[in-house]
Amino acid sequence: MVNINEIDQKLELVYPTDWRYKIVGAERKALEQAVKDVILEREHTLGHSNTSKTGKYVSMNLDLLVHNEDERQFIYEALKAHQHIKMVL
Repeated sequence: MVNINEIDQKLELVYPTDWRYKIVGAERKALEQAVKDVILEREHTLGHSNTSKTGKYVSMNLDLLVHNEDERQFIYEALKAHQHIKMVL
């Protein structure tokens, strides 16, 4: 059973911090291009995470250093809005 007080608590992060975004899309090359479009030349690591059983979707892990909450949220929203990215976790 989940304590209702735990749901209301916000994750407290100390910045700068390493952050991982999991991105999901239809093909690896398109996801790689989407990451380039969003973060440009910023230092990062992008690696394969998983492929769906049917091969319809692929997920990748994007790891990078974020300097504050606004930056972390901005990158999340920019990734989510990209046409080649179906989902961001």
